[in-house]
Amino acid sequence: MQRFEKYLKSNLPKVDTFHPIYEDALGCMLQAGGKRFRPLLLLSVVDAYEPLLYDSSLPIALAIEMFHTYSLIHDDLPSMDNSPLRRGFETIHSRYDETTAILAGDALNSDAFLLIAQAPLRADVKIKLVEILALNGGGQGMVLGQAIDCYFENTPLDIKQVKELHINKTAKLIASSLLMGAIIIDLDKSVQKDLYQFGINLGLLFQIQDDIIDETLSYEEAGKPTGNDGDKNSFINILGLDKSIEEADILASKLDKEFNKFDNKLKSALEPIIKKYLYRHKN
Repeated sequence: MQRFEKYLKSNLPKVDTFHPIYEDALGCMLQAGGKRFRPLLLLSVVDAYEPLLYDSSLPIALAIEMFHTYSLIHDDLPSMDNSPLRRGFETIHSRYDETTAILAGDALNSDAFLLIAQAPLRADVKIKLVEILALNGGGQGMVLGQAIDCYFENTPLDIKQVKELHINKTAKLIASSLLMGAIIIDLDKSVQKDLYQFGINLGLLFQIQDDIIDETLSYEEAGKPTGNDGDKNSFINILGLDKSIEEADILASKLDKEFNKFDNKLKSALEPIIKKYLYRHKN
């Protein structure tokens, strides 16, 4: 991912303004690191089949990272999770103020779609990419998940509802990253469908693992406040730690089987990711 990291640092938001902190607010959380998981998924799919399209796909990968970062900035706000730390750094509302954080998130959301629109890809491909990100990241996807999460604080949901919450809040953007990569290289529709479903299951596993990490790791180890999900519909709160680990094991086994159905190019591209993240809750 060094190529992506270099691209990101060379393409941070630039704004010609006398505002003293605005540009820094747009870029500081993008530079705060993170796993770059979503860009990694997209670029791995592209590189597996059409490495010549890798550079043309970098703006799309950055768009997904910008969109994801916007969601984190808003998720950390006092009206939502009220978190002072993200990725080991001060959150924007802590570093500056709540208004700046809201507006920085708004800007990154819009600028993500601008990046897609200006990418050196065919117009029909870009329209489809915009559609996927909007569908999975907006009112029928991630935002819906956030709304359910916030509205039902202190109101326990059943396990089916908890899965619906986290499929929307977390999994759909992860699944979109794989699907957008598949669309850029024009993979068969059946493969696109399988990749998307694989991404949904991967995203759900990712969330269960995050809940386990929140329960078992310290503030310093996780790089963010932990143990703050007492009012939330986390898997830990609904199932308990042992059952959550069991659920993660079942989902990891299912993903392993789905992964082995992919062709050799796709398996080769995704194998390092799968090895690193599939049993992350066991580490």
